[in-house]
Amino acid sequence: MFSHDIETDIRRSAFNFLQAATDRYGEVLNWNLLTKGFSYKGEVVPLLGASGIWKPRLFGSIPISITTAPPSPTRPAPYDDGLDLHGRLAYRYRGMDPRHRDNVGLRAALHDAIPLIYFFGIEKGEYLPTWPVYVVADNQQDLTFCVSIDDKAVVGAGSLFPATEVNEARRQYVTTITLRRLHQQKFRARVLRAYNSRCAVCRLKHSELLDAAHILPDSDPRGEPVVPNGLALCKIHHAAFDRHILGIRPDMRVAIRSDILLEVDGPMLKFGLQEMDGAAIVLPTNTSLRPKAEFIETRYELFLKAG
Repeated sequence: MFSHDIETDIRRSAFNFLQAATDRYGEVLNWNLLTKGFSYKGEVVPLLGASGIWKPRLFGSIPISITTAPPSPTRPAPYDDGLDLHGRLAYRYRGMDPRHRDNVGLRAALHDAIPLIYFFGIEKGEYLPTWPVYVVADNQQDLTFCVSIDDKAVVGAGSLFPATEVNEARRQYVTTITLRRLHQQKFRARVLRAYNSRCAVCRLKHSELLDAAHILPDSDPRGEPVVPNGLALCKIHHAAFDRHILGIRPDMRVAIRSDILLEVDGPMLKFGLQEMDGAAIVLPTNTSLRPKAEFIETRYELFLKAG
């Protein structure tokens, strides 16, 4: 077992590992990568495991990460990912006993202002890592801890920055932004699954190059992050859709703006856009997940006006 100072160094190494991994693979990381973790002076440090409150074998009592399971149709959500009045997330105790060693470990993280990692489950085997997070309150009556997410620039400085209005406001802002990212990633996962991880326009199947495009934007009262308001699009066709260069007709065929059809340029314009004009889009097999007709019609009217 390492000393407190070495545990602190391992936490910093974990943050660096996650930064490198998200730079390479994107915001969402898979279970295999995270359970393999990284090596610290010859010792393997997994970043999550079977328990939602995860403490590597090398650590004393304070965990390195907390995790919420991905949503499942066969069981209720393990927590409500909304914010309380103070802009904090609720994280439930391990079991019902406040004295369980995992709950004691999170209580110690609260007392010592130790930064943790929070893994939000997106889909089975896929997690959105967020760090640093701090346990900021303990509600034994409700069997929950309150968790705030902070800016990466203050990693490891928790004990140097006591709870002030400025720090609380910063954490509330970062937590809100992170929750928004979480919802976006959940929307993306649902849309890509419905479209079998392929672009609805060009059939590209590399999921790392695919986005979930909103048919109606967030600003529209109907623009909710649900699959019938989404399209799986590659990044080129997503950008073209957002800029009204590409539209989807009510008959679910592609329309390319007339001035673009007249342009002469390289192969991307010709094969990526011009030759898509009139092509039928890919639709989900499940008819309940297909684009809602009224949403497509509204969006197509905007495309026509832009042209």
